[in-house]
Amino acid sequence: MPLITVRDLDAAIEAYRRLTGMEVVMNHGWIATLSPPGDRSIQISLIASDPTAPVNPAVSIEVDDLDAAYRIARENGWEIVHDLAVEEWGVRRFFFRDADGNIVNVLSHL
Repeated sequence: MPLITVRDLDAAIEAYRRLTGMEVVMNHGWIATLSPPGDRSIQISLIASDPTAPVNPAVSIEVDDLDAAYRIARENGWEIVHDLAVEEWGVRRFFFRDADGNIVNVLSHL
């Protein structure tokens, strides 16, 4: 799922809702996720500032085995920019910076 960093979350939500016709399916006040009505398989997230990480990611990828993904990221030599953490909003995750500088959030729901 792509994450778009925005300055004003409420204004961005309204603009993206009008542009895409998507609806808000999650809003934590610092991040909001939008999907087309009736189709949660397509999502975008708008993010103002991640409250527990040093940077905002560009994309989130949900995996079944987070520990295996973490091990592979380290084996690839990718910089871990937010170490494994259990977050209060119900995910376990880490961020890495890939060889091209992209910040990727890898997560599993609890």
